[in-house]
Amino acid sequence: QVQLVESGGGLVQAGGSLRLSCAASGRTFSRYAMAWFRQAPGKEREFVVASGWSGGSTYYADSVKGRFTISRDNAKNTVDLQMNSLKPEDTAVYYCAAESHGTYYYAGSWGYWGQGTQVTVSS
Repeated sequence: QVQLVESGGGLVQAGGSLRLSCAASGRTFSRYAMAWFRQAPGKEREFVVASGWSGGSTYYADSVKGRFTISRDNAKNTVDLQMNSLKPEDTAVYYCAAESHGTYYYAGSWGYWGQGTQVTVSS
């Protein structure tokens, strides 16, 4: 069992930066792949980035490649998302996810979810 709690969301102007953090409970955190998804109002949950258990393999959505960076600290049970050069279209609730059982970019593949944190980018 894994519990995930996101933090770090907020309001930022276009071009600015935010850093999201996801704190995980559970002894086997280091064995899990981790990911960030986001969901804008009226839209489906969208894949942002995924990281393998060691952090050595990462996969980014084309829309955030070069702007967002995922990092994980297995000793602290945290996974962060550094978001730079933010755009209004990045506005969404951002969710942390753990333990993928299938295709990493498909939300239904992930077993555990946090409650989400709101990111709003003003133009």
